[in-house]
Amino acid sequence: MKKTSTRLADGRELIYYDLRDDTVRDAPDRRPLEPTRTSSEVRRDDLLGDSVAIASHRQGRTYHPPADQCPLCPSRGDRLSEIPDSSYDVAVFENRFPSLAGDSGRCEVVCFTSDHDASFAALTEEQARLVLDAWTDRTSELSHLPCVEQVFCFENRGAEIGVTLGHPHGQIYAYPFTTPRTALMLRSLAAHKEATGGQNLFDDVLARERAGERLVLEGEHWAAFVPYAAHWPYEVHLYPKRRVPDLLALDEAARAEFPRVYLELLRRFDRIFGAGEPPTPYIAAWHQAPFGTLPDFEGVTRDDFALHLELFTIRRTSGKLKFLAGSESGMDVFINDVPPERAAERLREVASS
Repeated sequence: MKKTSTRLADGRELIYYDLRDDTVRDAPDRRPLEPTRTSSEVRRDDLLGDSVAIASHRQGRTYHPPADQCPLCPSRGDRLSEIPDSSYDVAVFENRFPSLAGDSGRCEVVCFTSDHDASFAALTEEQARLVLDAWTDRTSELSHLPCVEQVFCFENRGAEIGVTLGHPHGQIYAYPFTTPRTALMLRSLAAHKEATGGQNLFDDVLARERAGERLVLEGEHWAAFVPYAAHWPYEVHLYPKRRVPDLLALDEAARAEFPRVYLELLRRFDRIFGAGEPPTPYIAAWHQAPFGTLPDFEGVTRDDFALHLELFTIRRTSGKLKFLAGSESGMDVFINDVPPERAAERLREVASS
């Protein structure tokens, strides 16, 4: 992998990740952009104890542009975009309309491929590995920013999810706090460790699921399963078999196998609802340990946390979506219409030949 860092016309950072070591990236950003101005701030909810990012400038972000005006495609001729070069393998840049900025963190966009009509599932294993390497590098770089406590790499796919740009891409949020979902995991981890005399909750969950009926697929270094209490109609958790706290700690064997396993999962997701259905909308979310010490979770260190990816769709059946209504949105109590065991069975049924 070759990494080239440069700047866009408004001062934002752009990083190219290339498969070839001899690739040259020196195309300038020819757009007449003013310096980016953001108004992002993080406010704490005193009742719930969580945080909300207030980012009014995002109201003006690009919204469903036609394909020939996509800001994530390469720049060609007079058609100028966020990527000044005429091609790229993987490109990462600071979001022009970030939810978090300055002392409140940082947001980046990850373009998986220059092909506007592709998807992550359509990448080759070599391309998917390059994305993994880019996620890992950005996690490392962002973790060293003074304000950053947790790094979250994710992909939103599909208009049903709320995606406003059709080009295959994901995002990275670098938060100045430990996210509420991670905090819940850490509290459960601490309680389990105390109750069992030192056992690790992630290890116990993975062992249980590998031995049960909700296992979807398994490689030498990775295992994917539908969790016992899945929140979403089709939800899969992908774990490295050797527990590590973050992407940085994956060994080469796990990195090498990841593309094959993950691409297979994504391709199965697109076959869940049968031939002729539009691509399955999904969210793919990497869960990594916060950086630094964990003083709020007694007896737990970041090495106790288990890196894993959660992949889920809001489509519950053909032509029907799972909406978060009263119980889910009002009280955080999910109601799942698809039994996890049946979801796992269906994901095994659609295995590719």
